[in-house]
Parts: sequence; structure tokens; C-alpha cells
Amino acid sequence: MKDVITPREAGFAMPAEWAAHDGCWMIWPERPDNWRLGAKPAQKAFVAVASAIARFEPVTMLVSAAQYENARASLPPEVRVVEMSSNDAWARDIACTFLLGPDGQLGGVDWPFKSWGGLYFPWDKDDAIAGKILGLERARAFRAPLVIEGGALHVDGEGSVLCVEQCVLNENRNPNITRQDMERMLKDYLGVSHVIWIAEGVPHDETDGHVDNLVCFVKPGVVLLTWCDDPADAHYAISRAAEAALKGARDAKGRDLVIEKIPMPTPMFYTQDEADGVDATASGMNRRAGERLAASYVNFYIANGAIIAPAFGVETDEAARAVLARLFPEREIVMIPAREILLGGGNIHCITQQQPAAR
Repeated sequence: MKDVITPREAGFAMPAEWAAHDGCWMIWPERPDNWRLGAKPAQKAFVAVASAIARFEPVTMLVSAAQYENARASLPPEVRVVEMSSNDAWARDIACTFLLGPDGQLGGVDWPFKSWGGLYFPWDKDDAIAGKILGLERARAFRAPLVIEGGALHVDGEGSVLCVEQCVLNENRNPNITRQDMERMLKDYLGVSHVIWIAEGVPHDETDGHVDNLVCFVKPGVVLLTWCDDPADAHYAISRAAEAALKGARDAKGRDLVIEKIPMPTPMFYTQDEADGVDATASGMNRRAGERLAASYVNFYIANGAIIAPAFGVETDEAARAVLARLFPEREIVMIPAREILLGGGNIHCITQQQPAAR
């Protein structure tokens, strides 16, 4: 049953990602007009991510009926496999945003999904995923009135949320939306009290600049920003503009933000073979050789006791690992080869959705 009151009115709020989890949700990739070679290389990458997370917390993989046997045979036995139809595999954006209530009870926001402004068609099955998950978990469901994706949000668990204007206020999601209207919805549905705005996200990001590819909270009062030192790179100016916005902001508790930096990965591009491996359809993605990939080390998942982060086989990988190890000394840093996920348009944070520990 859907509530007509907002989560905030009911005392619910989104916990920080570093809070304890009851598990993680993922969705099996299969569509050949986004994932190359019939999604087989991507499936191997998803197995690696799910297997890594399952060392630290329970993982549920949602999979279509057609791929159920293949997914079950490919994944380790400790990963739960549940049959559920979807249009693609981006759990961060199409699964619910989980909340906790005043007594620790589980709830979640069912955001209307519009395929990032219509990047692929159809998206009706994706739009139904959040409600189905909340039903499976017997969680209190709140259907939001405006379109947004989970990758467009990062909270600190103490009243603050990070957002990118280029994405969240984009006309292709909610035409004619004002910043004031969006802030009101974010406060009502995430239980936050303060929105920190950044103008633009990582260049070449087909989501119109999800914040989870640019900057994230690592603890209250501390953010980690994707950083570029090459003046010839399009991200050079964007990273500095983001830094200026963060320096000019305070969080919900009135604190100045401490800004940590992690290097932008060495630039990467689609190869001809990679682009040719994606089926050409009117409803899918158009991949071209030489197109820049929107790679970022900020796109990691915080598991119970671990950081599951992307590696790209480039020289910046070890520098990124060192930054993560310094910022999360109490967690194991697990880096997973993630180019195949990146080729589909996102990365590890994009394909995962944490479920906070409920009481």
C-alpha cells in the first residue's frame, strides 16, 4: 500500500551509505543493445562485484526468467538469485532508495524512472522494480511525485544531500521544475534538511552528470572529489568549479566541508571492437569508437567492512587505492576490474543499491 504522506512526515530518512547494511541489491545485465557481445563480458564483471560484496554482506541478484539459470550457475551460492523482469541493470537508479523510520523500521522511496530522460526505450519494467523490491521486503513504500535517480543523490546521514544541477534540474526529467520545488521534494523524501548544489558533473556522463560519478561523502563533513590536473581535459574546469561550490557550502550541521581529492582515471575511450560488439537498435544505445568513457574512482560501493571500487588497468589505479585506504582505514579496499561495466555507461556504485540494517 502506497502512503500519501511523505517519508519526512512519517519520520523516515535515508541513512548514509557507511551505516550498517542488511544487504545489497543488483540486477543481471543482458540487453545486447547496451552491453557488448550479448552482455557476456559484463556478466563476468557483475559476478566479480557480487562475489566481492558477498564476502561482507548478503547480495541479492535480480534476473529475468530467460537468464535465471545462467545467472544462478555463474554466481556463487551465497548470492541470492530472484527472478524479476527489468529493462536494464542499473540498480542504483531503478531500485528503491531505502529509508529507516523512527523506530528503525525499513521503508523506501519508489522514484518514477524515465531512463535518464529517455536514453533507451522502453523503461516500464525498470520503473516497476523499486515497488517490487519494497514489496518483497515488506517495507513501507513512498511513491515520489518527481523523477530522479539514486545515482543523483549522496547523503551524509546527518541532514545533507549532494546534487548536481545539470542532472537533477534537467528538463528531460521534470520539465519546468524549479530548484525550490526540487529542494522541497528532496527534503520530504530523503528526510534531509539541506541541499548542497554543484553545477556540472563529470564530462561524457550520459546520465547528465550523476553526483555519484563526481563527489561523495566519506563521513559527515568530509567529501571526496574527482580531480583533474590536466588543463587540456574538459574535467579540469569542472573539478575546480565543483571545488569552489563545495568550499562555499556548509552542511546541515553548519560545518565547512573538508574536501579530499581522488585522481581522475587516465582518459579511456571505446575501441572499435567494443563499439562494434553492441547491437544496433533504434531503442538501445549508440556506442562509437573513440568516444570518451566517463570513468571515475568515486563510483565505489561502501559495504560492511569494505570499499568495493573500480579498477581500470591504468596508471592511476594505485593512486586511487592509496586515497581510499587513507580515507577508510577500517575497511578493506577491494578493487575490481570494471571496464566492462564502464562500457555500459556506469560503474560499481551504479549497479548496486544498499539496504540499511533495520530493527
